[in-house]
Amino acid sequence: MAALIGAGSIAAANPSYSVRPAVPPRKLTVSASGPSVVSGSPSASLSWSLDSWRSKKALQIPVYPDAEALESVLQSLERYPPLVFAGEARKLEEKLADAAVGKAFLLQGGDCAESFKEFNGNNIRDTFRVLLQMAVVLTFGGQMPIIKVGRMAGQFAKPRSDSSETRDGVELPSYRGDNINGDSFDEKSRIPDPQRLLRAYSQSAGTLNLLRAFATGGYASIQRVTQWNLDFLQHSEQGDRYMELAQRVDEAIGFMTAAGLTLEHPLMTTTDFWTSHECLHLPYEQALTREDSTSGLYYDCSAHMLWVGERTRQLDGAHIEFLRGVANPLGIKVSDKMDPSELVKLCEILNPHNKPGRLTVITRMGAENMRIKLPHLIRAVRGAGLIVSWVSDPMHGNTMKAPCGLKTRSFDAIRSELRAFFDVHDQEGSHPGGVHLEMTGQNVTECIGGSKTVTFDDLNSRYHTHCDPRLNASQSLELAFAIAERLRRRRIRSWGKSAFARVPEGATA
Repeated sequence: MAALIGAGSIAAANPSYSVRPAVPPRKLTVSASGPSVVSGSPSASLSWSLDSWRSKKALQIPVYPDAEALESVLQSLERYPPLVFAGEARKLEEKLADAAVGKAFLLQGGDCAESFKEFNGNNIRDTFRVLLQMAVVLTFGGQMPIIKVGRMAGQFAKPRSDSSETRDGVELPSYRGDNINGDSFDEKSRIPDPQRLLRAYSQSAGTLNLLRAFATGGYASIQRVTQWNLDFLQHSEQGDRYMELAQRVDEAIGFMTAAGLTLEHPLMTTTDFWTSHECLHLPYEQALTREDSTSGLYYDCSAHMLWVGERTRQLDGAHIEFLRGVANPLGIKVSDKMDPSELVKLCEILNPHNKPGRLTVITRMGAENMRIKLPHLIRAVRGAGLIVSWVSDPMHGNTMKAPCGLKTRSFDAIRSELRAFFDVHDQEGSHPGGVHLEMTGQNVTECIGGSKTVTFDDLNSRYHTHCDPRLNASQSLELAFAIAERLRRRRIRSWGKSAFARVPEGATA
């Protein structure tokens, strides 16, 4: 059975699943250093508790004008069913442990920020289809399991460099994601509304239920590999390359069937699929954290995997304090600003027992910075004896403004950063463990370049994102083929070394 379980199904399958205990009363406060959240009795102890993060400085937390309304919403969320199950998160951690040693590869992708207005089944299905296509391409190239994780079912909140923005002399609070406020530039839309948290929970539950149906209900059957191709990719270079590969998959299925593997086997009919998002809105994350009745550990049941961003990864900050106490697999976003010794300290705080699969370091630097900075980070982590999965996010270090004023990213720059990521790992003898992409199954024109060339002039035609630019399906597939080739070359090189090691003394290789 696939890993994904939607909201509502856990309680029926696991009647002993316990919810977390009550916490002290909360109130929002604002200090000169920005908004923070404190409890009625902040803990001075070094031991972790559900609300120990409240005694730390919390950045990027919105200021709600109606604290009572926020409290009412959080109390409701505490009573709601968990969105994911602890056992699923543990299974993902086991898979990520394989990625850390080069035995699996993480494919993590989805929207920059999910929106309420674009929430529909077709969008979810098409992104899922592209991820399945990419996974097939990567599986063939790497000949290894591909761990499929969506930036879906919870990726709403977005960090902001500035708390406000000004247009035509009018200053308003910044848009922080649909679970906090609206993107329309008017005063009412920009006021943080706690009711949006309930809507975000509901949309996450609906997305999870549909993904579960796709993953386990036959849609993800490997026999449907040719049917995953999107209509607008037909008769395109990437679509044709994919269909050629799909035919090879069909031939392999025929061989396996003739050898005795039945088409009804779960490996043939289902897939594992997990969800992830940035751990940003701590009151929401705490409200959905549950104590696992089987292990006694706390899991943030808003997603299987969570990551901490560049703006909130302070060693003594509230986000690190919260994340160190939940048992989910975690990611750390790392830019060229990261000091190697600080990364080691972060890893030690978040993974004190050095458990394989617990930590994924997601690098986002730009190609040139990657070649300069990443080797030092790898050496520092290795020197400390720490186990992490190294993943490339080639999107966030390559954002620019087009002449028309829209944000965009260059496909060539994205591919260059991925090339640098693989080159550095080849140089250091470490393992490139995965890729983290902002992408969609929609036929958008948000990133320039690719074989179906999107130009600056094309951006306005289908620019649908309300946050950062995403790769479209064709660009995502093209990138998957490029990554698959690097995985293939590593596999052949590794096989050659292994074969040479097996040659008897006196023989020739």
